[in-house]
Amino acid sequence: MNAARWLGLALLCLAGSVAAQSYRWNDGQGRTIISDTPPPASVGEVSVRGKTAPVTAELPYATRQAAAKHPVTLYTGAGCLEECRQARELLKARGTPFSEKTVATQEEIDALKKLAGEAAVPTLQVGRQVQRGFSGELYHNLLDAAGYPGRRPPAREE
Repeated sequence: MNAARWLGLALLCLAGSVAAQSYRWNDGQGRTIISDTPPPASVGEVSVRGKTAPVTAELPYATRQAAAKHPVTLYTGAGCLEECRQARELLKARGTPFSEKTVATQEEIDALKKLAGEAAVPTLQVGRQVQRGFSGELYHNLLDAAGYPGRRPPAREE
């Protein structure tokens, strides 16, 4: 190969590395890890830059398909404790990959108002569908409709 082809190949490889994803998660000891390698499958919450949804090869095929078509974002706030925890736990228990955005600045509050009609947390966005507040049943319905495999708790018998 001549020098121009080598240079072109090198530039192509460099461009690919610039556009690579970066993953951010907390390990079991409370440390924040930022890496270009996907986290272990046991990690619940992962933030991914460079892609709209955290989709890793460790996820089941149906989950990867749903996440690619209908990414999940959970909007939370500093003052939202119990309901935000319940929303987060429901997504984790179902094995649903999601991004969590903490709404703090006025710009973020305005963006949430535009998305959901009001700045209520938690707010769950599944693809284009939005649910304000926490409702386990409504969250499951949104995820089911988007094609996420369910690990829905069994209905109680009375």
